Amino acid sequence: MPLVGSKVLPFKAQAYQNGKFLEVTDADFQGKWSVVCFYPADFTFVCPTELEDLQNHYAELKKLGVEVYSVSTDTHFVHKAWHDTSEAIGKVEYIMIGDPSHEISRNFQVLDETTGLAQRGTFIIDPDGVIQAVEINADGIGRDASTLVRKIKAAQYVRNHPGEVCPAKWEEGGQTLKPSLDLVGKI
Repeated sequence: MPLVGSKVLPFKAQAYQNGKFLEVTDADFQGKWSVVCFYPADFTFVCPTELEDLQNHYAELKKLGVEVYSVSTDTHFVHKAWHDTSEAIGKVEYIMIGDPSHEISRNFQVLDETTGLAQRGTFIIDPDGVIQAVEINADGIGRDASTLVRKIKAAQYVRNHPGEVCPAKWEEGGQTLKPSLDLVGKI
């Protein structure tokens, strides 16, 4: 089943955020925009650069009404240990979900069954809990949070302006398109 356009499947997991453990479920994605950022493992190399970059854009994402969730197959205890010992991860303020059961990674179709680790998957979820965008990278390719911000702005624009679409390289305030017979063959 394609993920884009599907609802987030039910789950319940333990997480770490700002010195506290908490429970997170699929219901937490309702009523707001969400980003779920899967990564292979704590205490690795590319992962902290990505999560720090995401933190560097966190205030901007919050202004857009977006909550961020990072997920690996490590436990919430490991997330706390990493947060306490890594300069980059120590900056992270968003929720870090543990998925040792692999349920969430399987739900989002990013689990590498051979290694038991999640792939580098990023998901934009709308306030109805529907996945609007998916990006999955090979382990050695880090993601750029500024590209994610642009995609979220486009997804929010399209949701708020039915009948309009955002072309390639669309930036906030840029020209959109209204698909119609008049545009066929003219772009």
